[in-house]
Amino acid sequence: MKGKFIVFEGIDGSGKTTQINQLSKWLISTDFIPQNNQLIITREPGGTKLGKSIRSLLLDTSREKSPDSITELLLYAADRSQHVNEIIRPTLNRGDWVISDRFCGSTLAYQGYGRKLNIKLIKDLETIATQGISPDITFLLDIPVEESIKRRTNRKDDRIEKEGREFLSNVSKGFKDLSKDSKWKKISANNSQEKITYEIQSEIKKLIKNE
Repeated sequence: MKGKFIVFEGIDGSGKTTQINQLSKWLISTDFIPQNNQLIITREPGGTKLGKSIRSLLLDTSREKSPDSITELLLYAADRSQHVNEIIRPTLNRGDWVISDRFCGSTLAYQGYGRKLNIKLIKDLETIATQGISPDITFLLDIPVEESIKRRTNRKDDRIEKEGREFLSNVSKGFKDLSKDSKWKKISANNSQEKITYEIQSEIKKLIKNE
């Protein structure tokens, strides 16, 4: 039986890492994943060896290394194609489960809404890169831009995070628009960690029940 593909999206500081860790611990304690299968946690960009090299190019803060917007988009597409073919598709075909920190939604939000690149172009590249793979459920951890900035006060910004408040506001709007998709579940990341964890677990239970 094909495994489940779960994705977490949201602007930086939304708590994706914390909730992915909580979900993985909980899933391992349940009987949702068949006994002979396992749970794989991955991320974009950088889920593969090649992807790690692409990630360093994308997030490097050195100005002379900054790719232009189209190059940036193509690098994300290359990372995703490798990720899907090397990690995600084989894992799901084995019946294993995958949790990914970011997927196609991030490209639409950051490059489409943030960079103002053509949405159709992004979706065409997405079709090529994913080859029909899509998440069973996507969680959007939604927080105000001001809260995102506040939570990252003591952390060094990467190249994308350095784009500023207006850029981040556009990205946040993009995520909200994308979350209207039926497979997306928007959760307020301003809630307590326990409440967020409970909401996520409830949605996973519904996903299993509706199979």
